[in-house]
Amino acid sequence: MAESAITVSHTRLQEFIVTALVAMKMPRAIAEVTAGLMVRTDLRGVDSHGIGMLPRYHELWQAGYIRMDAEPSVVRDEVATGLLDGQKGLGHYVSTQAMKKCIEKARTYGLGMVAVRNSGHYGAAANYSMMALEHDMIGLSMTNSPYVAMVPTFGRKAMLSTNPLSFAAPAGRHAPFVLDMATTTVAIGKLSVASRWNKPIPSGWALDDSGTPTTDPFVALKHRLVTPLGGTRDLGSHKGYGLGVMVDILSGVMSGAVYGDLFYRSDRQERRVQDVGHCFAAIDPVRFRPLGEFKHDMDDMFEALKSSAKADGHTRIWIAGEPEAESERKRRRDGIPLAPALLAQSNEMARGLGIAPMV
Repeated sequence: MAESAITVSHTRLQEFIVTALVAMKMPRAIAEVTAGLMVRTDLRGVDSHGIGMLPRYHELWQAGYIRMDAEPSVVRDEVATGLLDGQKGLGHYVSTQAMKKCIEKARTYGLGMVAVRNSGHYGAAANYSMMALEHDMIGLSMTNSPYVAMVPTFGRKAMLSTNPLSFAAPAGRHAPFVLDMATTTVAIGKLSVASRWNKPIPSGWALDDSGTPTTDPFVALKHRLVTPLGGTRDLGSHKGYGLGVMVDILSGVMSGAVYGDLFYRSDRQERRVQDVGHCFAAIDPVRFRPLGEFKHDMDDMFEALKSSAKADGHTRIWIAGEPEAESERKRRRDGIPLAPALLAQSNEMARGLGIAPMV
């Protein structure tokens, strides 16, 4: 039976994460940026990629897979492109630096694309695509991971990560379009959320070790076998599989980072190097047409979609990003609900770091 949530304010969550990261030797300025992105993720209702990742980051740091004191470096800085090295740090800070470079280049040339190698988990993909919105630009963000989970269509072995991507575009009167999705049917983090609340998962999200769909989140987490977006070939899993490979090409192969199952086929695991790859882009729509016209047509498209005929039993058609925006407004006001299991795990980590518990 699911337990009741404990509600924590976003300001307290920010303080706790910063204190924990600094205790792990992360410079305070970088910790502030990292914590801000993690809290924004929880505010937006993406509970799989915010505070819920902190105990995992602590484990990776203890095991030597993350350097919390890492300072990113510039490998290449070309006219409209660039490449950064995360120096084995968490991915949040280097990703903000990469997206800032994309925006600067797009302001000058209309388009900017920057890749990152030798990084770590960067949290929610939308954190970076949304940075472009502040400049009335279109943003793109994607990442891979060394830890495979996606089983290719017609396969039975995990060969790719969940390889998420995010696309954000500004509108006028309406909230911006913010798509943030794994290229698998479900993100691994959502399996973790289900396990914290002891809730079954939908059939088709994940497989057991025999390749049979499971509804047990603990079995799903143990075997880490998730289906490509679509689930089965008949329902279009080959499309999710193809998107996953695309993300790995741009994030991993193009940047010189890990890709596919290379982490397990190289000496990276032995050397405790995750070598995560990311890819970011910013596009300035003004280079194609006046901004006012672009935003007018974005609003027109959204209004047409939202006013179209509703299916029986439904009263609203959503645009990507709207549920998260509503969650952010509510959680800023009412606080962020945390699973008791996550709170206990975070407080245990705090004791080990010698800092005060979250609550």
